[in-house]
Amino acid sequence: MRAIQNISRLMYLGCLLARNNALEVLEALNVPIVFYWPLKLLESKNKHLGLGERMANAAISAGPTFIKFGQALSTRTDLLGPEITAEIAHLRDRLPPFSSERAKKTIEKELGSSIEDLFLSFEDVPIAAASIAQVHFAITSAGEEVAVKVLRPNIEKAFLRDLELLRWLAQLAVRLRPSWKRLRLADGVEVFAEMVRMEMDLRLEGAAASELRENFKNDPSYNVPKIFWQYTSKRVLTTSRVSGIPIDKITASESHSYTPDQVLESSSRAMFHQIFRDGFFHGDPHPGNLMVEKDGAISVVDFGIMGRLDIQSRLYIAETLLCIFTREYERAAQLHLDAGYVPEGTPIGAFSLALRSIAEPILDLPPNEVSMGRLLGHLFHITETFGMETQPHLLLLQKVVVIAEGTARTINPSLNLWETVQPLVKDWVKLKSSPEQQVRDASVALRRLVIHGPRLLAKFEATVSGPADGMRSEKRRRKLETNQRLTSALWLITFSVWVLVVITLLG
Repeated sequence: MRAIQNISRLMYLGCLLARNNALEVLEALNVPIVFYWPLKLLESKNKHLGLGERMANAAISAGPTFIKFGQALSTRTDLLGPEITAEIAHLRDRLPPFSSERAKKTIEKELGSSIEDLFLSFEDVPIAAASIAQVHFAITSAGEEVAVKVLRPNIEKAFLRDLELLRWLAQLAVRLRPSWKRLRLADGVEVFAEMVRMEMDLRLEGAAASELRENFKNDPSYNVPKIFWQYTSKRVLTTSRVSGIPIDKITASESHSYTPDQVLESSSRAMFHQIFRDGFFHGDPHPGNLMVEKDGAISVVDFGIMGRLDIQSRLYIAETLLCIFTREYERAAQLHLDAGYVPEGTPIGAFSLALRSIAEPILDLPPNEVSMGRLLGHLFHITETFGMETQPHLLLLQKVVVIAEGTARTINPSLNLWETVQPLVKDWVKLKSSPEQQVRDASVALRRLVIHGPRLLAKFEATVSGPADGMRSEKRRRKLETNQRLTSALWLITFSVWVLVVITLLG
């Protein structure tokens, strides 16, 4: 029954692609024409828009899930290529609003009080309506100006249905084309599912905003709205109201206390801090989500999509970019091998040559045309040649950089984003590679080992021992010997780490 539902839904989506003249995407994915040739009868010859734009229109017609999925696809240069994904990146999830009455009913049910008791005023006309939720301005009973985000009715059911289809398609694609296994399509769908799950639990979005706000508490140039937890639940999120104008609307004017270049410097520095310093970054920094206050400070909204990078990934990205922009291709190739992003045995010379082939055409452009986002896109695109596994967290990062560069160049067409952030990246890599930092990292690892070691040993013991009753003496003896060896190994490792720390400090 499920297969029939998936097939019927798939046929409907195919018709939407055809009506929007977007069947070329199936050709780009090398889907055999036998699967969709009847749909070509529905296409018109009017294809004045780019393929990515036509795909975006089809996604809007298909509804919320596919708007979000289209946004996720905008990171997959390995699937669609950089040109198509660049066009899809402009996809925005604008949809007609649902009624304010339904929004109020949701708020009352979730918060357990009437609108009149919760708010002094509540604006019926939403300030924004997207695929998952819409936002209303209000004033709390305490007189605080807030923005109230409310989930669309029955949105969870619609997403569950379409996620089932996407999982089915991912499995089917790998069966039909085993070579696509390296693309980790199923993992990509699960990453997307996790992203959607977070967006549909507004408590998680509130927690993400709270973490970002904490990270920038000492930076007055980058504001994250306060979360009003007493007005927040799974389907309702209330934050302080943000004022200002979209970042792409700022102009040079004597009436402003800031210049566009100052705003760009602040936003670039904030992006750097999020990606490298914190490893936690806003995943959808389009101009509608970045507002410039009267004093030039940037206020950010919408925390449904957030990215996270571990320290190893951050170092890999930073060092790779530094090497490529200085044309140290062999070193960049070695970094890929060390990070495990390239299969063992990959000829370093061949991979270095591939890096040169994608970097040189970009680095030879005029400075204002050099694109860090484009470079990252091409870098991830060569996975096909060398069998690299797709890294979903890095793809989101690439999307963020592309959006940031596009926004920056609408404000200042001569801007080179890399020149702006390069000194920050270089200093950060130097700091993280210093002996002092390595000692601190070793100390943290040691502390975790000491704290969690006994628990891990106990867990191991419980796993290997089984029920105590009926255990034979020989089994008890073997278990005791194993535990003794593990304990000895643990203390040996601990002692060795401390010795290394002392040697590093003395050196």
